[in-house]
Amino acid sequence: MGKRRQDPVEVNADGSADLYEISTWERRSALDRFAHWLYHVGLRTLRYLVILAAVAILLLQVAFGSLGAVGDQPLFAGMAILSAVPALGLAVYIYYADVTTQEPLTLLVGTFLLGVLFAGFAGILNGVFGAPVQAIGSGFGLVPFLGQVFFFFLIVGPVEETVKLLAVRLYAFRDTRFDTVVDGAVYGAVAGLGFATIENALYITQNTQMVGGTVQLLAAGSDITAVRALAGPGHVIYSAFAGYYLGLAKFNPEDAGPIVLKGLLIASVIHAVYNTLSSPVTAILASLYNVDFLVAFFGFVIVYDSVFGLLLLKKIDAYRQAYHRAHADEDETALHSERTEFDP
Repeated sequence: MGKRRQDPVEVNADGSADLYEISTWERRSALDRFAHWLYHVGLRTLRYLVILAAVAILLLQVAFGSLGAVGDQPLFAGMAILSAVPALGLAVYIYYADVTTQEPLTLLVGTFLLGVLFAGFAGILNGVFGAPVQAIGSGFGLVPFLGQVFFFFLIVGPVEETVKLLAVRLYAFRDTRFDTVVDGAVYGAVAGLGFATIENALYITQNTQMVGGTVQLLAAGSDITAVRALAGPGHVIYSAFAGYYLGLAKFNPEDAGPIVLKGLLIASVIHAVYNTLSSPVTAILASLYNVDFLVAFFGFVIVYDSVFGLLLLKKIDAYRQAYHRAHADEDETALHSERTEFDP
């Protein structure tokens, strides 16, 4: 962590002077202790209120929204679970790519659940700001595609990546077991998995709940399940990038703000570019090669996610190599010290 900055009075003091509330501060009086207590209680209360609000949104979606269909129709739950499998596989791979100590299950599960909960915030914000931004971007209908681009880059990307990073920041980040930079990528990936899981369930229920009959439901749901299964790993990749920079910020507190912002910008842009290109590029590929839309979409996703997935893994691998070098140097130094100590 960064070294505490000191006022010139403290720097040049001989150590005998009492500098309380001159250039230093400590919990000395009853008011000091109360202010310290009130500040930290306020922060904890705010965190709990955010989580309670997210729980309330999720419960409302279950009670009055399309998520309620998951409980009514077991096939929806099965489709949602299947759609999350590829994202789960990628998150597990990133977990095992962490060369440091394995992350505790409590932090992983907590981060996943917060990723699920905070998806509700993204849905509300996307809905509130989506139409105005699209209208402005398209010149109020003159260039519809440009409105979609504005929506993806100014709303969807930043909002969704911010709420996923919030899922890491409110819990795992604050724990002492979040003790390396690369831990951020692991928890970011898990938050992305939680977000993708609930988003997939919403998409599947919204697009198939009006279909009657089991056979018809399976036919209608298979395509949307496949599409969401392909889209899920992207959420893991985007938030793992943002999480990595959150981890970097934890150990560089003097530049924490710009570092976190850089990670969010990277994740948001990759996310927005995917949303912008997926439909037109898939349509072009399907027409050019005369293949089914789903096949063309599969090809696009594989290429897109592979490019940025490899860049993410390259960053994690660079950390792994530096970690091994640091431990090799540490072992060599220890061995040298032992030899020097016992050298006659």
